[in-house]
Amino acid sequence: MTSQTVMDTLKILGSATIHEAQGQRGAMDSGIKPLDPTLRMAGRALTVDCSPGDNLLIHYAISKARPGDVLVVDAKGFTEGGPWGDILTLAATLAGIRGLIIDGMVRDTDTIIESQFPVFCRGLSIKGTHKHQSGRVNETIQCGGVAIRAGDIVVGDRDGVVVVAAEELDDVIRASQAREEKEEAFRRELEQGASTLDLLNLRGTLDRLGLK
Repeated sequence: MTSQTVMDTLKILGSATIHEAQGQRGAMDSGIKPLDPTLRMAGRALTVDCSPGDNLLIHYAISKARPGDVLVVDAKGFTEGGPWGDILTLAATLAGIRGLIIDGMVRDTDTIIESQFPVFCRGLSIKGTHKHQSGRVNETIQCGGVAIRAGDIVVGDRDGVVVVAAEELDDVIRASQAREEKEEAFRRELEQGASTLDLLNLRGTLDRLGLK
């Protein structure tokens, strides 16, 4: 598959299926939410570690981005400033960046949503930030409670964000597709009268717990 086909496949599979298929690993915490839940996103991580209340390294990272990157920013969960807004959204779009995941806040919400640029963040803050502190780009960071390396794959939708290790991508896609096929078979059996208790082999657990 081409890179674009791979990313489209990941978006169709979705974050929840991918998370389950890779052994319930890689999910960012539920505080990282989509600004626009109708948008789906998948791409390789361009990682950014920046100081709370400062977005200098975000501007720097955009200058280093390749088309297809997703900016993944550890802004330390800082809630009293929005280091991302409409100008950075436009700059990122023009650079071919697929989206933003930030452990922090954003602002200029209406303009970002109108641009159809996927953003996943902790919330909104109208307060501005500074541009004078250093940080790190394309090194391993923490975002949403998950370790992410430059080049790992991130998938986001209304359910949340999941990280896939780059070297595991092919295996995770196969496992996710197998899970989808299994669940489709479950749907057919449920429509024919089957019980989830039997499909998921839960009878023994119920008996052990004394649930008749």
